[in-house]
Amino acid sequence: MKIREVTQYIEELAPLNYAEDFDNVGLLVGNYDTEVSGVLVTLDTLEETVAEAIANHCNLIVSFHPIIFTGLKKLNGNSYVERVVLKAIKNDIAIYATHTALDNSKNGVSAKIAEVLGLKNTKILIPKKGIIKKLTTVVPTANAVSLRNSLFEAGGGAIGNYVHCSFSTKGESTFQGTENSNPVLGEKKVLQIENETKISILFERKNESKILTSLQETHPYEEVAYEIVTKENVHQDIGMGMLGEFTEPMEEKDFLNYLKKTMQTACIRHSELLHKKIKKVAVLGGAGSFAISDAKRAGADAYVSADFKYHEFFKAEKDILLADIGHYESEQFTKNLLVDYLTKKFSNFAIILSQKSTNPIYYI
Repeated sequence: MKIREVTQYIEELAPLNYAEDFDNVGLLVGNYDTEVSGVLVTLDTLEETVAEAIANHCNLIVSFHPIIFTGLKKLNGNSYVERVVLKAIKNDIAIYATHTALDNSKNGVSAKIAEVLGLKNTKILIPKKGIIKKLTTVVPTANAVSLRNSLFEAGGGAIGNYVHCSFSTKGESTFQGTENSNPVLGEKKVLQIENETKISILFERKNESKILTSLQETHPYEEVAYEIVTKENVHQDIGMGMLGEFTEPMEEKDFLNYLKKTMQTACIRHSELLHKKIKKVAVLGGAGSFAISDAKRAGADAYVSADFKYHEFFKAEKDILLADIGHYESEQFTKNLLVDYLTKKFSNFAIILSQKSTNPIYYI
């Protein structure tokens, strides 16, 4: 089993193009064609993480956070990032990171928080834009059904809970081949008028290469005319955060105590208590202050995330209870999610959950 096969499976859960533009995800250190001896799953990759991988005979570290986030101009061991990369290279250990690709997955970081908290009726808090694309092409009417079915098989036409979605119109097309052409219909240098069908189909950005391959292989023409545009429509199953409900509402203090125990945190920073019960809850792993307004618009009674700054607590504005449980604490169950996911697929090498806490923050 090669690293490529493991990472391809991870990318079924968290496609790399789900990641935010600022992020650095994928295989950061190593070669896709390396044989896998074992996988260590961790939240962060530190020097002790690499040592743990060595001790457990794992040559692939699957990390949530990327150890290389910005460009490295040198590798001389002067920073912890450089030391980690050097140690990994020296010991032939690959490092793969998922980060915001997994954040934006329907079954990713925030979904795991919702599961741990026992939230029901969950949905994405901030559905992602720029994920949906539209292909429009024309094809001889006699070939329309076969082309449409081929595009469906490549992942086109899937919208939420519906598949095989497309729109077609019939019309008259004209074309004239040059001396160097090899037309399927008509003759060179003769104007051809053909009854054709225009097909429009939506698809996820991750499937674009498969869609184009299917189009080129199935379309009968020598030159295939098509257009691809990115839609501003949001994708309801891809995006940041999760919104869900408790079966029974809780008093605010009971909720905070439950949150502290369930999320295994030593400290919760929260906004003013509003003396109302908590039923609808928004969650987002990691630094989530940017989504406070989204949680309020969604009608959440409480918003659970991390890294709120002083002035950001004022944004509660007596509308919502903000709970900062800590960055590490909000994402800690992500490695369990990845271990469970990988274990279902691979049994011919060890999938090991890192036992090292990489939390750089301590409480007294």
